[in-house]
Amino acid sequence: MRKKAIILDLDNTIYPVKSIADEVFAPLFEMIAQDANHKSDLEKIRQEIMRRPFQLVAKDYGFSEELKQNGLELLKSTTYLGKMVPYEDYSEVRALPVDKYLVTTGFLAFQKSKVTSLKIENDFEEIHIVDPSTSDTTKKKVFADILERHNYDIHEVLVVGDDLHSEIKAARELGMDAVLYDRDNLHRELPDIKRINNFRELIELIK
Repeated sequence: MRKKAIILDLDNTIYPVKSIADEVFAPLFEMIAQDANHKSDLEKIRQEIMRRPFQLVAKDYGFSEELKQNGLELLKSTTYLGKMVPYEDYSEVRALPVDKYLVTTGFLAFQKSKVTSLKIENDFEEIHIVDPSTSDTTKKKVFADILERHNYDIHEVLVVGDDLHSEIKAARELGMDAVLYDRDNLHRELPDIKRINNFRELIELIK
């Protein structure tokens, strides 16, 4: 079925988190480094924080309640107003003749500031920020809401993102088509999941 809309993730889908990580996360990385319990895992934690919500990383690495709360307070007030540039193939997304929705997970102020710095506000019909620190809303709930409010059939919308356990999982649980944006070929071939490493490939997938 021809697609009428696509739903995109933000971090590591529209732009690379690593392009701003050293600058924006420096205070957080320093806070974690000062905790003796995590010095041996610091590099792994740094990589995880660039890919996944802080709350999940904190849980997986057994952060103390104090470290978790201090990290949350720091990130709640974090914004980024420096220059940001989308992946060069993002221009292919802008050109697609479909409705576009942005659904991203993270701290509200931080995610808003990145959208502004990337200058992508006008590329989307709607922008949804799922902030686990203030709401129990999930990407799955947002996807279902978009389908219902705009009367899309589940097969008329394609979900695109880099995280198998976030937007890809949510889409599949709803019966929606999903494609993994694996720009750096970090994942092996997955027989039951479409995978692309350039947005140009979306042209065939929306037909």
